[in-house]
Amino acid sequence: MIRTLFFGIWMVAAGAQKDSSGIRGTVYAAAGNQMPAPGVPRSSLKGIRTTIYIYELTNISQVVRQGSSPYYTAIGTRLVRQADTDDSGHFKLSLPPGRYSLFTKKQDLFYASRMDERNNIAPVEVLAGKMTKVDCRVESTHRPVY
Repeated sequence: MIRTLFFGIWMVAAGAQKDSSGIRGTVYAAAGNQMPAPGVPRSSLKGIRTTIYIYELTNISQVVRQGSSPYYTAIGTRLVRQADTDDSGHFKLSLPPGRYSLFTKKQDLFYASRMDERNNIAPVEVLAGKMTKVDCRVESTHRPVY
């Protein structure tokens, strides 16, 4: 089983869906050369099976952090949903409109590496009647990413 860490999240609002709001996307494993360079291709990303954890929007002041790392032993906001991706890394979850934070885990530690300008961790906004596309890059603990 591949243990994963959030490396980054990119989000865009998707087209309107009738009577549906939430998030959908893919969790990709990144390994090997991910640095941009002229004439050097990046290693391909592969969708993976993992679990994502959706919490109420979480600020850095609401977690117990491991030093200055992106690892957290406790999250002080409410867990809204937890879901497994399929074998290709795809997921789709209905959620009410609002702002959320997305995490994954490595053993007993939560992980998310991105924050907004207000120190909210891995924020995602769900708009009424829309599915928000969230593509996540994670890294395997078994292969280096550079």
